[in-house]
Amino acid sequence: MKPTLLVLAAGMGSRYGSLKQMDGVGPSGEAIIDYSIYDAVRAGFGRVVFVIRHAFEKEFKEIFTPERFGGKIAIDFVYQELDYLPAGFTLPADRVKPWGTNHAVMMAAGAVKEPFAVINADDFYGREAYATIGDFLRSVEGKKDSYCMVGYRIENTLSDFGTVSRGVCGADAKGNLVSMVERTGIERKGGKIVFVDENGKEQALPDGTLVSMNMFGFTPDYFAHSEAYFKTFLKDNMNNPKAEFYIPTMVNKLVGDGVSTLKVLSTPAQWFGVTYKEDRPETVARIRALVDKGEYPMSLWK
Repeated sequence: MKPTLLVLAAGMGSRYGSLKQMDGVGPSGEAIIDYSIYDAVRAGFGRVVFVIRHAFEKEFKEIFTPERFGGKIAIDFVYQELDYLPAGFTLPADRVKPWGTNHAVMMAAGAVKEPFAVINADDFYGREAYATIGDFLRSVEGKKDSYCMVGYRIENTLSDFGTVSRGVCGADAKGNLVSMVERTGIERKGGKIVFVDENGKEQALPDGTLVSMNMFGFTPDYFAHSEAYFKTFLKDNMNNPKAEFYIPTMVNKLVGDGVSTLKVLSTPAQWFGVTYKEDRPETVARIRALVDKGEYPMSLWK
């Protein structure tokens, strides 16, 4: 069975200022999502499942049709909404912030029955990353609690136009994750990389530090773990309008409890994306350079 690619595309891109998942950055108008899917096809994935919201369903589906991909891969859609909560829980009246990335993953529980990779819609991960995670997912078919992530060097994941948030990873001698800590306010400043800690103070991060770019690999049992722990999360955070159920939150719980292992698959690849509007020209230029080198065709789907 071929692995599935789960694309988290429900975010409207508030910092970027538009529905960035649909922005044409390739020479023939391709979005970053197109390159992700193209690389996934080359890596042997059999299906793409988009997590979107009903608010932009029509606009999204008009662009990302089965015909767009030339029949090379099957596509499906699932939806993330604020009120999609477990039985017994009611959405607080003042809640406007999404419940987070792991809540988005949970929306695919009924649609995904095979090992799957999770990615952000607006991140360019590179061909090597899909080949690496695809190989891992095929190796764990039929298994449980054996997960992975592709880790990037922190210096290869920054934006020149603002701060970013990253999951900073610690791994043991076998390459298994020990901890993942969400760090915010990360930027290069005064010749070094810094983040803002819980007390509002700047702390340094050394070059080479591995971080998560939200490219994870899971087996389907992950959904049941998430459903169970999300209930605990809601009980503890229902009255906190800013609390989010991140993938690292769930991963840390499973790894910390000894339930699951998560292999950190490192890559030297240069991440890029459109976190901010100002990132767009650089992203367009980088993709064009890859096309000129022959790594991608001028038009992906023709």
